[in-house]
Amino acid sequence: MSRSFSDRIARLRLPLAPLLSITTGIAHPAFPPTLLHYHLLTEAALDELAHHYHQRTPELASFMYPAPVVNRWDCAADIECKRRWWGRFVGLRGCESPVEGASESRDRTQEEWDRWVRERVEESVREEKARETRMKGPL
Repeated sequence: MSRSFSDRIARLRLPLAPLLSITTGIAHPAFPPTLLHYHLLTEAALDELAHHYHQRTPELASFMYPAPVVNRWDCAADIECKRRWWGRFVGLRGCESPVEGASESRDRTQEEWDRWVRERVEESVREEKARETRMKGPL
């Protein structure tokens, strides 16, 4: 067996620490236990994992993870994009697309969070105005 092949096999055997859900504190049962299992995830499994960890639809919990990808997740994207997004989400190196530095990543994540909060505040204001209008009723 060649040295590069055995190095590759050793890398694929590296364990991945399971990520816990922000809301339940439970890891998804399909969370890949090794790097090999990560590479074998199906598209359906990637979508299910993204859903479990609040990355398919923006909500408050979505942005509480260290590297959220919620604004990138697109169920219509191909499996390689989803695999890269999932790898980025769980902290694997080399999954950036395009490659970005840590400070740029933090800035972008903060911008995503700020935009999400602004949208929720605007939505709450609209709902409150609609509720007040309904309560006043016809004059």
